[in-house]
Amino acid sequence: MKGSVHVILYSAILGLVCATILTATAEFTRPYIEANRDAEEDRNVLVVLGIPFDETASAREVAEIFEANVDEEELGELTIYEYSPPDDEGGGTVVAIPFEGRGLWGRIKGFLALEQDWLTIRAITFYEQEETPGLGGEITSEAFRDQFIGKHITDEAGRPGIRILREGGAQGLSEVDAITGATMTCDKVEIMLRDVMARIVQEREIVQERENNE
Repeated sequence: MKGSVHVILYSAILGLVCATILTATAEFTRPYIEANRDAEEDRNVLVVLGIPFDETASAREVAEIFEANVDEEELGELTIYEYSPPDDEGGGTVVAIPFEGRGLWGRIKGFLALEQDWLTIRAITFYEQEETPGLGGEITSEAFRDQFIGKHITDEAGRPGIRILREGGAQGLSEVDAITGATMTCDKVEIMLRDVMARIVQEREIVQERENNE
């Protein structure tokens, strides 16, 4: 009986010590984890807006480049990141808008960049995803993302969204080819992009109507 009490007491003390260590470690590393997460978001904004930077740059250097080139604004319920390229690159302010939604296995987050017409896609990135490697995980590949460049966020009838069609089926200005074997992931990406594009169109219409009435 006494031995059992000792075992229980020992286990309780050991569990308490381990829990304390884990809690302390989590609190100690929290600022670093948050800093790395912020840096990853900043990197993706720079990439999607086409702002040059050294890929080996530290989190601090990335933050400095971000602060020097990007302005954060609010457009209704949307957060937008604005960048004005040099005049020799065509000039005009381009924007990036964050989006996220439910993927097949977890949340998917990314940034959508638009040209100054707020219609033409400049680039897209997916910086957080838990999709199947080699299948849905290919949404991060250049081959998939590059398809979006030059596409429109509305179709010929003015309906917001990008259709992700079976490979080889994309022909219109608001259509791209799906990833073979990743139909469910592509369907979910299509849904989240349609949602953010609809909100972009809605907020822009509100701004334009307000400007016309002033």
